[in-house]
Amino acid sequence: MVTGSHIPADRNGLKFYVLGGEIAKRDEEAITAALGQVWLGEAQGAITQESKALIRYRDRYVGAFAHALSGMRVGVYQHSSVARDVLVDVLEATGAMVVPLARSEKFVPVDTEALDPGVRDMLSGWCLEHGLDAVISTDGDADRPMVADATGRVVPGDVLGALTARALGARTLCTPVSSNSMIDAMPEFERIERTRIGSPYVIAAMEACLAAKPEERVVGYEANGGFLLGFEAHGPSGPISALMTRDCLLPILAPLTAAQQQGGGLAALSASLPSRFTAADRIKDVPIDRSKAFIATLTHDWVARQSFFKNMGPEAELDLTDGLRVHFDSGDVIHLRPSGNAPEFRIYAEANDERRAEFLVRLYSDLVSGMM
Repeated sequence: MVTGSHIPADRNGLKFYVLGGEIAKRDEEAITAALGQVWLGEAQGAITQESKALIRYRDRYVGAFAHALSGMRVGVYQHSSVARDVLVDVLEATGAMVVPLARSEKFVPVDTEALDPGVRDMLSGWCLEHGLDAVISTDGDADRPMVADATGRVVPGDVLGALTARALGARTLCTPVSSNSMIDAMPEFERIERTRIGSPYVIAAMEACLAAKPEERVVGYEANGGFLLGFEAHGPSGPISALMTRDCLLPILAPLTAAQQQGGGLAALSASLPSRFTAADRIKDVPIDRSKAFIATLTHDWVARQSFFKNMGPEAELDLTDGLRVHFDSGDVIHLRPSGNAPEFRIYAEANDERRAEFLVRLYSDLVSGMM
Protein backbone atom coordinates (compact mmCIF):
# COMPACT_ATOMS: atom_id res chain seq x y z
CA MET A 1 0.00 0.00 0.00
CA VAL A 2 1.30 3.46 -0.91
CA THR A 3 0.17 5.45 2.07
CA GLY A 4 -0.08 8.83 3.72
CA SER A 5 -0.10 8.43 7.48
CA HIS A 6 0.23 10.77 10.47
CA ILE A 7 3.67 12.10 9.57
CA PRO A 8 4.66 14.84 7.06
CA ALA A 9 4.00 14.07 3.40
CA ASP A 10 7.65 13.76 2.40
CA ARG A 11 8.23 11.03 5.00
CA ASN A 12 5.41 8.70 4.05
CA GLY A 13 5.94 5.61 1.99
CA LEU A 14 4.98 1.96 1.82
CA LYS A 15 3.15 -0.44 4.11
CA PHE A 16 3.09 -4.19 3.63
CA TYR A 17 0.21 -6.59 4.24
CA VAL A 18 -0.39 -10.32 3.98
CA LEU A 19 -3.75 -11.95 3.28
CA GLY A 20 -4.50 -12.29 6.99
CA GLY A 21 -3.93 -8.61 7.77
CA GLU A 22 -0.98 -6.54 8.91
CA ILE A 23 2.48 -8.00 8.71
CA ALA A 24 3.84 -9.39 11.97
CA LYS A 25 7.23 -8.71 13.50
CA ARG A 26 8.67 -11.85 11.86
CA ASP A 27 7.58 -10.48 8.45
CA GLU A 28 9.28 -7.15 9.17
CA GLU A 29 12.48 -8.97 10.08
CA ALA A 30 12.34 -11.04 6.87
CA ILE A 31 11.81 -7.91 4.74
CA THR A 32 14.71 -6.14 6.45
CA ALA A 33 16.96 -9.18 5.98
CA ALA A 34 16.15 -9.20 2.25
CA LEU A 35 17.12 -5.56 1.69
CA GLY A 36 19.97 -5.25 -0.77
CA GLN A 37 19.60 -8.75 -2.16
CA VAL A 38 19.33 -9.21 -5.91
CA TRP A 39 15.88 -10.35 -7.04
CA LEU A 40 16.34 -13.32 -9.37
CA GLY A 41 12.70 -14.15 -10.04
CA GLU A 42 10.24 -12.65 -12.46
CA ALA A 43 7.12 -10.85 -11.31
CA GLN A 44 4.52 -8.72 -12.98
CA GLY A 45 1.91 -6.75 -11.09
CA ALA A 46 -0.84 -4.29 -11.81
CA ILE A 47 -2.74 -1.58 -10.03
CA THR A 48 -6.29 -2.72 -9.36
CA GLN A 49 -9.32 -1.12 -7.76
CA GLU A 50 -11.02 -3.23 -5.08
CA SER A 51 -14.35 -1.58 -4.32
CA LYS A 52 -15.90 -4.57 -2.54
CA ALA A 53 -13.48 -4.29 0.39
CA LEU A 54 -14.81 -0.86 1.33
CA ILE A 55 -18.40 -2.09 1.04
CA ARG A 56 -17.63 -5.03 3.34
CA TYR A 57 -15.91 -2.71 5.81
CA ARG A 58 -18.92 -0.38 5.85
CA ASP A 59 -21.43 -3.20 6.19
CA ARG A 60 -19.43 -4.75 9.03
CA TYR A 61 -20.26 -1.78 11.24
CA VAL A 62 -23.65 -0.75 9.91
CA GLY A 63 -24.87 -4.27 10.67
CA ALA A 64 -23.43 -4.31 14.19
CA PHE A 65 -24.40 -0.75 15.20
CA ALA A 66 -27.67 -0.12 13.33
CA HIS A 67 -29.48 2.90 14.85
CA ALA A 68 -27.03 2.92 17.79
CA LEU A 69 -26.18 6.61 17.32
CA SER A 70 -29.72 7.88 16.72
CA GLY A 71 -30.09 11.34 18.19
CA MET A 72 -26.37 12.15 18.25
CA ARG A 73 -24.93 15.13 16.40
CA VAL A 74 -21.38 14.31 15.32
CA GLY A 75 -18.81 16.38 13.46
CA VAL A 76 -16.41 14.63 11.08
CA TYR A 77 -13.05 16.37 10.64
CA GLN A 78 -12.42 15.13 7.11
CA HIS A 79 -9.10 16.82 6.12
CA SER A 80 -7.29 14.43 3.71
CA SER A 81 -8.17 11.18 5.50
CA VAL A 82 -8.76 8.23 3.22
CA ALA A 83 -11.73 7.40 5.48
CA ARG A 84 -13.36 10.82 5.26
CA ASP A 85 -16.30 9.63 3.16
CA VAL A 86 -16.87 6.24 4.79
CA LEU A 87 -16.89 7.92 8.22
CA VAL A 88 -19.79 10.11 7.15
CA ASP A 89 -21.53 7.18 5.47
CA VAL A 90 -21.29 4.84 8.47
CA LEU A 91 -22.28 7.46 11.04
CA GLU A 92 -25.33 8.45 9.02
CA ALA A 93 -26.25 4.79 8.51
CA THR A 94 -26.07 4.20 12.28
CA GLY A 95 -28.43 7.09 12.98
CA ALA A 96 -26.19 10.08 13.69
CA MET A 97 -26.72 13.56 12.31
CA VAL A 98 -23.35 14.30 10.68
CA VAL A 99 -21.62 17.65 10.12
CA PRO A 100 -18.66 17.31 7.68
CA LEU A 101 -15.80 19.69 8.54
CA ALA A 102 -12.58 21.02 6.94
CA ARG A 103 -12.22 18.76 3.91
CA SER A 104 -8.84 19.28 2.23
CA GLU A 105 -7.45 18.35 -1.18
CA LYS A 106 -3.90 18.72 0.16
CA PHE A 107 -2.33 16.15 2.47
CA VAL A 108 -2.74 17.04 6.15
CA PRO A 109 -0.61 15.12 8.68
CA VAL A 110 -2.85 14.47 11.70
CA ASP A 111 -1.08 12.75 14.58
CA THR A 112 -3.92 11.52 16.80
CA GLU A 113 -1.49 10.86 19.65
CA ALA A 114 0.04 14.35 19.68
CA LEU A 115 -2.43 16.79 18.14
CA ASP A 116 -1.20 20.28 17.42
CA PRO A 117 -2.72 23.06 19.60
CA GLY A 118 -4.31 24.61 16.52
CA VAL A 119 -6.26 21.43 15.81
CA ARG A 120 -7.47 21.28 19.42
CA ASP A 121 -8.70 24.87 19.14
CA MET A 122 -10.60 24.00 15.96
CA LEU A 123 -12.31 21.07 17.67
CA SER A 124 -13.64 23.15 20.55
CA GLY A 125 -14.73 25.89 18.15
CA TRP A 126 -16.65 23.44 15.97
CA CYS A 127 -18.41 21.91 18.98
CA LEU A 128 -19.59 25.34 20.09
CA GLU A 129 -20.53 26.54 16.59
CA HIS A 130 -22.44 23.43 15.52
CA GLY A 131 -23.76 22.13 18.85
CA LEU A 132 -21.96 18.81 18.50
CA ASP A 133 -22.03 15.82 20.85
CA ALA A 134 -18.65 14.70 19.50
CA VAL A 135 -16.09 15.26 16.74
CA ILE A 136 -14.37 12.31 15.10
CA SER A 137 -11.53 11.88 12.62
CA THR A 138 -8.55 9.68 11.75
CA ASP A 139 -4.99 10.10 10.62
CA GLY A 140 -4.27 10.09 6.88
CA ASP A 141 -4.43 6.34 6.25
CA ALA A 142 -7.20 5.75 8.81
CA ASP A 143 -5.60 3.24 11.16
CA ARG A 144 -5.73 5.71 14.07
CA PRO A 145 -8.99 7.23 15.33
CA MET A 146 -9.55 10.63 16.88
CA VAL A 147 -12.57 11.29 19.10
CA ALA A 148 -13.39 14.51 20.96
CA ASP A 149 -16.25 15.06 23.40
CA ALA A 150 -18.92 17.78 23.29
CA THR A 151 -16.45 20.42 24.48
CA GLY A 152 -13.82 19.48 21.91
CA ARG A 153 -11.62 17.75 24.47
CA VAL A 154 -9.87 14.80 22.85
CA VAL A 155 -10.37 11.36 24.39
CA PRO A 156 -6.89 9.74 24.30
CA GLY A 157 -6.48 6.66 22.12
CA ASP A 158 -5.65 4.36 25.03
CA VAL A 159 -8.84 5.50 26.78
CA LEU A 160 -10.80 4.73 23.60
CA GLY A 161 -9.11 1.33 23.59
CA ALA A 162 -10.14 0.56 27.16
CA LEU A 163 -13.71 1.74 26.57
CA THR A 164 -13.98 -0.33 23.38
CA ALA A 165 -12.51 -3.44 25.01
CA ARG A 166 -14.96 -3.14 27.91
CA ALA A 167 -17.92 -2.62 25.59
CA LEU A 168 -17.01 -5.72 23.56
CA GLY A 169 -16.51 -7.96 26.57
CA ALA A 170 -12.79 -8.55 26.04
CA ARG A 171 -10.93 -10.43 28.77
CA THR A 172 -7.31 -10.16 27.60
CA LEU A 173 -5.63 -6.93 26.47
CA CYS A 174 -2.40 -6.63 24.50
CA THR A 175 -1.10 -3.08 24.48
CA PRO A 176 2.23 -1.22 24.54
CA VAL A 177 3.95 -0.06 27.72
CA SER A 178 2.98 3.54 26.94
CA SER A 179 -0.76 2.86 27.25
CA ASN A 180 -2.66 4.18 30.27
CA SER A 181 -2.22 1.87 33.28
CA MET A 182 -5.80 2.41 34.48
CA ILE A 183 -6.63 -0.93 32.83
CA ASP A 184 -4.78 -2.63 35.70
CA ALA A 185 -7.56 -1.41 38.01
CA MET A 186 -10.46 -2.44 35.74
CA PRO A 187 -12.05 -5.71 36.95
CA GLU A 188 -13.43 -6.54 33.49
CA PHE A 189 -9.97 -7.58 32.29
CA GLU A 190 -8.33 -10.80 33.46
CA ARG A 191 -4.97 -10.53 31.70
CA ILE A 192 -2.87 -7.66 30.35
CA GLU A 193 0.15 -8.19 28.09
CA ARG A 194 2.47 -5.18 27.71
CA THR A 195 4.58 -4.88 24.55
CA ARG A 196 6.98 -2.58 22.78
CA ILE A 197 5.35 0.26 20.86
CA GLY A 198 4.17 -0.68 17.36
CA SER A 199 1.35 -2.82 16.01
CA PRO A 200 3.61 -5.75 14.99
CA TYR A 201 4.49 -6.26 18.66
CA VAL A 202 0.84 -6.04 19.68
CA ILE A 203 -0.15 -8.52 16.97
CA ALA A 204 2.60 -10.92 18.05
CA ALA A 205 1.31 -10.83 21.64
CA MET A 206 -2.26 -11.43 20.45
CA GLU A 207 -1.16 -14.35 18.27
CA ALA A 208 0.67 -15.90 21.22
CA CYS A 209 -2.45 -15.61 23.39
CA LEU A 210 -4.64 -17.17 20.70
CA ALA A 211 -2.13 -19.96 20.03
CA ALA A 212 -2.26 -20.91 23.70
CA LYS A 213 -6.03 -20.51 23.95
CA PRO A 214 -7.90 -20.15 20.63
CA GLU A 215 -11.17 -19.11 22.31
CA GLU A 216 -9.48 -16.24 24.17
CA ARG A 217 -11.45 -12.97 24.06
CA VAL A 218 -8.35 -10.95 23.21
CA VAL A 219 -8.02 -7.45 21.79
CA GLY A 220 -5.10 -5.16 21.13
CA TYR A 221 -4.77 -1.41 20.95
CA GLU A 222 -2.15 1.32 20.92
CA ALA A 223 -1.95 4.70 22.62
CA ASN A 224 -2.71 6.24 19.22
CA GLY A 225 -6.11 4.50 19.27
CA GLY A 226 -5.59 1.84 16.59
CA PHE A 227 -7.66 -1.18 17.66
CA LEU A 228 -7.30 -4.90 16.81
CA LEU A 229 -10.04 -7.46 17.44
CA GLY A 230 -8.96 -11.06 18.01
CA PHE A 231 -12.36 -12.74 18.51
CA GLU A 232 -15.93 -12.50 17.22
CA ALA A 233 -17.61 -9.82 19.29
CA HIS A 234 -21.14 -8.43 19.20
CA GLY A 235 -22.48 -4.93 18.76
CA PRO A 236 -25.99 -3.79 19.68
CA SER A 237 -27.47 -5.24 16.49
CA GLY A 238 -25.12 -7.90 15.18
CA PRO A 239 -21.78 -9.74 15.22
CA ILE A 240 -18.37 -8.20 14.57
CA SER A 241 -15.84 -10.64 13.15
CA ALA A 242 -12.20 -10.69 14.24
CA LEU A 243 -9.96 -8.19 12.44
CA MET A 244 -6.25 -8.43 13.21
CA THR A 245 -5.25 -5.07 11.80
CA ARG A 246 -5.46 -1.57 13.25
CA ASP A 247 -8.99 -0.30 12.84
CA CYS A 248 -10.29 3.24 13.31
CA LEU A 249 -14.06 2.71 13.15
CA LEU A 250 -14.58 0.26 16.01
CA PRO A 251 -12.91 2.51 18.64
CA ILE A 252 -15.08 5.37 17.38
CA LEU A 253 -18.42 3.55 17.26
CA ALA A 254 -18.15 1.51 20.47
CA PRO A 255 -17.43 4.48 22.81
CA LEU A 256 -20.03 6.70 21.09
CA THR A 257 -22.60 3.92 21.46
CA ALA A 258 -21.72 3.38 25.12
CA ALA A 259 -22.00 7.14 25.75
CA GLN A 260 -25.38 7.22 24.05
CA GLN A 261 -26.62 4.25 26.08
CA GLN A 262 -25.35 5.71 29.34
CA GLY A 263 -26.84 9.09 28.56
CA GLY A 264 -24.14 11.36 29.93
CA GLY A 265 -21.98 11.87 26.87
CA LEU A 266 -18.36 10.97 26.23
CA ALA A 267 -17.03 13.09 29.08
CA ALA A 268 -19.14 11.23 31.65
CA LEU A 269 -18.22 7.88 30.10
CA SER A 270 -14.51 8.67 30.35
CA ALA A 271 -14.98 9.87 33.93
CA SER A 272 -16.36 6.43 34.85
CA LEU A 273 -12.90 4.92 34.35
CA PRO A 274 -10.19 4.75 37.05
CA SER A 275 -8.52 8.15 37.55
CA ARG A 276 -5.27 7.78 35.68
CA PHE A 277 -4.17 10.20 32.97
CA THR A 278 -1.62 10.25 30.17
CA ALA A 279 -0.20 12.96 27.94
CA ALA A 280 2.21 12.83 25.02
CA ASP A 281 4.25 15.16 22.86
CA ARG A 282 6.92 15.00 20.18
CA ILE A 283 9.97 17.04 19.27
CA LYS A 284 10.38 17.22 15.51
CA ASP A 285 13.55 17.01 13.45
CA VAL A 286 15.67 15.11 15.95
CA PRO A 287 17.96 12.55 14.24
CA ILE A 288 17.34 9.05 15.57
CA ASP A 289 21.03 8.52 16.40
CA ARG A 290 20.99 11.57 18.66
CA SER A 291 17.79 10.37 20.34
CA LYS A 292 19.25 6.91 20.97
CA ALA A 293 22.49 8.32 22.37
CA PHE A 294 20.60 10.64 24.72
CA ILE A 295 18.41 7.83 26.04
CA ALA A 296 21.41 5.50 26.40
CA THR A 297 23.15 8.09 28.58
CA LEU A 298 20.14 8.46 30.87
CA THR A 299 19.68 4.69 31.02
CA HIS A 300 23.23 3.76 31.98
CA ASP A 301 24.44 6.87 33.83
CA TRP A 302 22.69 7.04 37.20
CA VAL A 303 24.11 10.49 37.99
CA ALA A 304 22.89 11.91 34.65
CA ARG A 305 19.45 10.39 35.20
CA GLN A 306 19.20 11.77 38.73
CA SER A 307 20.11 15.22 37.47
CA PHE A 308 17.64 15.07 34.59
CA PHE A 309 14.78 13.90 36.83
CA LYS A 310 15.83 15.96 39.87
CA ASN A 311 12.31 17.30 40.46
CA MET A 312 10.57 13.92 40.31
CA GLY A 313 11.53 12.35 43.62
CA PRO A 314 12.79 8.79 44.19
CA GLU A 315 12.66 6.22 41.38
CA ALA A 316 10.44 3.19 41.91
CA GLU A 317 11.13 1.23 38.71
CA LEU A 318 12.93 1.41 35.36
CA ASP A 319 11.20 -0.14 32.35
CA LEU A 320 13.44 -0.61 29.30
CA THR A 321 10.87 -2.41 27.15
CA ASP A 322 10.89 0.45 24.62
CA GLY A 323 13.14 3.41 25.32
CA LEU A 324 13.39 4.62 28.92
CA ARG A 325 10.26 4.54 31.08
CA VAL A 326 10.78 5.68 34.68
CA HIS A 327 8.22 5.08 37.44
CA PHE A 328 8.54 7.30 40.51
CA ASP A 329 7.40 6.74 44.10
CA SER A 330 4.85 9.54 43.63
CA GLY A 331 3.02 7.48 40.99
CA ASP A 332 4.21 9.72 38.16
CA VAL A 333 5.72 8.12 35.05
CA ILE A 334 7.99 9.67 32.39
CA HIS A 335 8.69 7.74 29.18
CA LEU A 336 11.27 8.83 26.57
CA ARG A 337 11.90 7.15 23.21
CA PRO A 338 12.79 7.89 19.58
CA SER A 339 9.94 7.63 17.08
CA GLY A 340 9.96 4.43 15.08
CA ASN A 341 9.03 6.02 11.75
CA ALA A 342 10.16 9.66 11.76
CA PRO A 343 13.11 11.76 13.01
CA GLU A 344 11.19 12.72 16.13
CA PHE A 345 11.67 12.34 19.88
CA ARG A 346 8.62 11.17 21.84
CA ILE A 347 7.78 12.13 25.42
CA TYR A 348 5.00 10.46 27.43
CA ALA A 349 3.79 11.17 30.95
CA GLU A 350 1.31 9.48 33.26
CA ALA A 351 -0.09 10.74 36.56
CA ASN A 352 -3.12 10.56 38.84
CA ASP A 353 -4.13 14.08 37.79
CA GLU A 354 -4.73 15.22 34.21
CA ARG A 355 -3.10 18.61 34.68
CA ARG A 356 -0.09 16.97 36.28
CA ALA A 357 0.38 14.65 33.27
CA GLU A 358 0.12 17.59 30.86
CA PHE A 359 2.52 19.66 32.98
CA LEU A 360 5.10 16.87 33.02
CA VAL A 361 4.97 16.47 29.25
CA ARG A 362 5.46 20.21 28.73
CA LEU A 363 8.27 20.31 31.29
CA TYR A 364 10.25 17.46 29.77
CA SER A 365 9.52 18.47 26.18
CA ASP A 366 11.08 21.85 26.92
CA LEU A 367 13.97 20.25 28.79
CA VAL A 368 14.76 17.74 26.04
CA SER A 369 14.41 20.43 23.34
CA GLY A 370 17.00 22.54 25.13
CA MET A 371 19.42 19.63 25.41
CA MET A 372 19.00 18.46 21.81
